[in-house]
Amino acid sequence: QVTLVESGGGLVQSGGSLTLSCAVSGSPFVIYAMGWYRQAPGKQRQQVAVSVRGGSTYYDSSLKGRFTLNVDNAKNTVGLQMLSLKPEDTATYFCWMEDRDYGREYWGQGTQVTVSS
Repeated sequence: QVTLVESGGGLVQSGGSLTLSCAVSGSPFVIYAMGWYRQAPGKQRQQVAVSVRGGSTYYDSSLKGRFTLNVDNAKNTVGLQMLSLKPEDTATYFCWMEDRDYGREYWGQGTQVTVSS
């Protein structure tokens, strides 16, 4: 069984910053890609940033420059540093991982980020 555990969400004022963390544990898995998605109330889940192991990191174009993905391959963790937060960044943020060998996708339980104006 594979588990993704997120931490670091919370309430922050507009212009503030937050860092989310996610740790992947369990077995069996070999990470192909991992990253973060978010979902605001009434909206579809949106890809925020994804890193392909040994490859590139992809950001939503509207977020690049404010959000930075940090991957630690040795520890199977992924962090999301978020700067200059805006009220429209308010959402539930989900950690995501795709397994290399089986192509399965795994999700964390979600962590709430609320940005007040």
